[in-house]
Amino acid sequence: MATGNINVSVENIFPLIKKFLYSDHEIFLRELISNATDATLKLKHLATIGETTVEYGNPVIEVKIDKEKKQLIISDQGIGMTKEEVEKYINQVAFSGAEEFLEKYKDSAKDSGIIGHFGLGFYSAFMVANKVEILTKSIKDEPAAHWICEGTTEFTLEEADKKSHGTDIILHINEDDKEFLEENRIEELLVKYNKFMPIPIKFGTREETLELPEDAPEDAKPETKTVDNIVNNTNPAWTKQPTDLEDKDYKDFYRELYPMQFEEPLFHIHLNVDYPFNLTGILYFPKMSQDMNIQKDKIQLYQNQVFVTDNVEGIVPEFLTMLRGVIDSPDIPLNVSRSYLQADGAVKKISSYITRKVADKLKSLFNNNREDFEKKWNDIKIVIEYGMLSEDKFFEKAKDFALYPTVDDKYFTFEEFIEKIKDNQTDKDGNRVILYASNQDEQHSYIEAAKEKGYEVLLLDSPIVSHLLQKLESGEEKVSFARVDADHVDNLIKKDEEKISKLSEEEKEKLKADFEKVVPKEKYTVQLEAMDSNAAPLIITQPEFMRRMKEMQQTGGGGMFGMGKMPEMYNLVVNTNHPLVTEILNTKTEKKQERLIKQSLDLARLSQNLLKGEELTSFIKRSFEMIK
Repeated sequence: MATGNINVSVENIFPLIKKFLYSDHEIFLRELISNATDATLKLKHLATIGETTVEYGNPVIEVKIDKEKKQLIISDQGIGMTKEEVEKYINQVAFSGAEEFLEKYKDSAKDSGIIGHFGLGFYSAFMVANKVEILTKSIKDEPAAHWICEGTTEFTLEEADKKSHGTDIILHINEDDKEFLEENRIEELLVKYNKFMPIPIKFGTREETLELPEDAPEDAKPETKTVDNIVNNTNPAWTKQPTDLEDKDYKDFYRELYPMQFEEPLFHIHLNVDYPFNLTGILYFPKMSQDMNIQKDKIQLYQNQVFVTDNVEGIVPEFLTMLRGVIDSPDIPLNVSRSYLQADGAVKKISSYITRKVADKLKSLFNNNREDFEKKWNDIKIVIEYGMLSEDKFFEKAKDFALYPTVDDKYFTFEEFIEKIKDNQTDKDGNRVILYASNQDEQHSYIEAAKEKGYEVLLLDSPIVSHLLQKLESGEEKVSFARVDADHVDNLIKKDEEKISKLSEEEKEKLKADFEKVVPKEKYTVQLEAMDSNAAPLIITQPEFMRRMKEMQQTGGGGMFGMGKMPEMYNLVVNTNHPLVTEILNTKTEKKQERLIKQSLDLARLSQNLLKGEELTSFIKRSFEMIK
């Protein structure tokens, strides 16, 4: 029997492990199972190339709990270790020093993919165990070895009588970590981290119901048999070639990833590249809500089928973090800080590859079945619009498939729409004006006024639409967007014809003064317009520029400083050609004139959904009195 000291270049590694890895202490199981997987795959490789006479067979990794002895045991049937190899790999931890370790760990506390990268995977066991044993037999013709350490730098190492090759790691669980002796907790961790590892992982047994033979009597009860409880799928969909999978396979895999998700994904994108970096995976477009925050952290990042994290910012472009699915790459450095990750050349290439692949898939869906793509547009537009805003390369590609629906449910690409409106919606200065609504119900009267002129109106209702319009306008000459309620329709698209007012300049001045006495100055700017006599007598509009800047401030970025907090300001457009306006002008008693203006203003506000609370109550009361 040998005793010795573990050769590490810090005085004592164990307090370090317990102190700095404690927040992630559940990952000890992931690290130990990763080691067991490596040992098993190494045996497979040696058997394949004929470097060992040991048969590979059908090995499993087994996890067992012994509550009485307070032990958790992880066993593999891999290559095992000789006594000398235990000495080399376990005792001489190649490790550059405490300061560097602490520095690196401090920057990546959230990354939980750390320990293995420092050759410390095995030592994570001491986060939950006060004593760890290794019982191991190599595939070489040498005796088995038994190593014991109680969380200090001292250990014992002796020969043992284990007959079969492989390694057992026996953890004597701390009193404070008894949760890791509970079956539910261990199963939860196995499913979280090891659900798709390439070697079967056995955790206990389960009962399986056998199918009844066809000639069984009606009252026959099916037999059950006890089988190994294998917790993982060793060959998940993303490890296969796209040509070997059908649509059903992708949908089944989605349910495997998200068992609590009842809606099916809209479509998938299979990632598969081995140069200039290695990356596989499947991304799914789920049905999107308008809320951009609740969707994130659904993409799972794996490294060689081992779960690492579901925080993929920096690896996946931000606009795609609302998607779901799996990315697996051995080329992503996980033991570093997020800022380093975002500056890393390989990661940038991966991010732009994913962007390109998503854009190509969207374009092919659009080209192959436009009708189906149009049906799905409202469920995916938030991702595409966000991508157009945040990634210039995606913006360029999206011109081929981004859609702009009208209020009549017709869908156009930007170029198609510009072509459609060029004759009718070009103003006297040669600018093509794109009219849009953000709420079909609230802006109904304005939409109808535009449609009466034969104008097309887009329905753009995403929360980020004002930002997107700024970007679209800046890239196009003589094209501008105007919301239908930004002004009277004749002012939105100004033509050459001049409307003649029924009122003289003197009458107009008096009318404006009459309105300004009644209408609150802090909310409304009164402007007189000569419109058709059948147009509304009063229209409330909100200037496009001011409203858009305010919206951009409220949704973050863009706009002018402080505009998000500005009070709402509206224009009150008075139609000088409407009979009611003439009546208001000619009313002799001030009280009646005031009542008519208030009632007209409230009706205009009601059409814009601006009449609420006490003012709505007063309006209803006044209206009832008028029809007595």
